[in-house]
Amino acid sequence: MSNDQYYGGQQYDPHANGQPGPDVTQTWEGQTWDTQYQPAVSYEQVQAAAQAQAQAQAQAQAQAQAHPQASAGYGTPESYQESYQEPYQPYEQYASHGAPAASYAEPVAEPVAPPAPVAEAGPSYSSPTTSGNTRITDAQRARAEGRSPVIEPGMQPAALTAVLGLLLAGGASLGSYGLLVPLVLLQGLTAAGWFRLNGMWPARQGIALAFLGGLVADAALLATGREHAAAAILGTLGVWVLLCLVLQLRSHADPDERMYGLMATIASAALTVVATGHLGAAQDAVVVGGVAVAATVLARALPLPGPVSLVAALLAAAGAGIAAGGLTDLGTSGALLGLGAGVCALVGLRVASYDYPSRFVHMTAGVALPLTAAAPAVYLLGRALV
Repeated sequence: MSNDQYYGGQQYDPHANGQPGPDVTQTWEGQTWDTQYQPAVSYEQVQAAAQAQAQAQAQAQAQAQAHPQASAGYGTPESYQESYQEPYQPYEQYASHGAPAASYAEPVAEPVAPPAPVAEAGPSYSSPTTSGNTRITDAQRARAEGRSPVIEPGMQPAALTAVLGLLLAGGASLGSYGLLVPLVLLQGLTAAGWFRLNGMWPARQGIALAFLGGLVADAALLATGREHAAAAILGTLGVWVLLCLVLQLRSHADPDERMYGLMATIASAALTVVATGHLGAAQDAVVVGGVAVAATVLARALPLPGPVSLVAALLAAAGAGIAAGGLTDLGTSGALLGLGAGVCALVGLRVASYDYPSRFVHMTAGVALPLTAAAPAVYLLGRALV
């Protein structure tokens, strides 16, 4: 083929005038990635292609009028086969050279699954996720269903509380140092359980600080004697509140988190120090109080209706106070002390049952708070009645 090229149906010599004609389309003649020859398309070829397309559209309209049902369903397979009767030449040439002809199966339409039935309207709760999606809490679900979000610790924590209360009573009968071992265990459970009850976990520094406050109060009371128990307890509590405040001021957390941590630390330290009241109370009062709290929590854990369970727990506290008072010098006055300790134990048990606590809360705060809350009643009523 000569170097002459045709543009717009006219022969054009690029070396004739050095400038292309006005009806010539300029093309890029440099090296490109496409090395195949691209022939120029003339105006007559464009018109022929347009006429062929118009004839194809007219033929399709005629077939649609002849078969209205097929046109409603976007044509039948037969109409498509009639429209495209021209064989695929490259494939026949490839197969004629000895290459194995591949057979392609026609795609089979997969069965469409019926839509899932729509669930009835109502509250639906998603499962817990770790991708940041919010989930309704158990307490919110209980309120939405009209139930109480409070769950009592149950019989197992109540049994542990009863065992710890009896250990306090037995240790008190042996003396101050015999009472010290179960008291330290009670203070450790109180410090750990309060932080977890407030949703703050792990909080090793806060737990250690509160527990250390209880140990300092115990040491101060043993050093000064039971006659100065109130001064030892209140003095340690004041120093520890100031220490907690200074440590929280050095924190780099957000102001809201800092305030929340300060309140939780002060409350935990205060409860742990207040538990030292068992060590400062009279021995007979600790014996009666420990037995009364044990009877209270066991009666409360029985499967009884709410008001009946409450009355049964208070009667059990008074009865246990009378029984334990008969073994000590309190006598029948033990009923009043036992009743006061039982009321405080029920308050501590209710606090440990707040807003769907976890099993860890039940096994720490649920065990310790009834005895810790009863410490002021044991101390004050013991001094008044003994």
